[in-house]
Amino acid sequence: MTNRPPFQLSRLREIGWAKWDPIGVGGPDHGWPADEYDTYLLQAAGQIWNGSSVEEVAEYLGTIETEHMGLTTAEDIQPRALIVAKSIREYVEMLRT
Repeated sequence: MTNRPPFQLSRLREIGWAKWDPIGVGGPDHGWPADEYDTYLLQAAGQIWNGSSVEEVAEYLGTIETEHMGLTTAEDIQPRALIVAKSIREYVEMLRT
């Protein structure tokens, strides 16, 4: 792998708040800390950079929701997580160019 440039948290936050937001708080525009999901989004981006598939990253995000955040399993977790993983992949691939 080539050296990874730093990820722009602002871009990852954009993706996370617009397409993921598993606890449904609406983000910083609604008084929530902007960095609420940073750790998870950075991990997901790193996984993509290191060759994980979007399906693997979606599984990681789903696990975060159900095991780390303690949210109940819902039908939309995996499809939503897959959309987020694909968006993160698009961002990461843009960094490679």
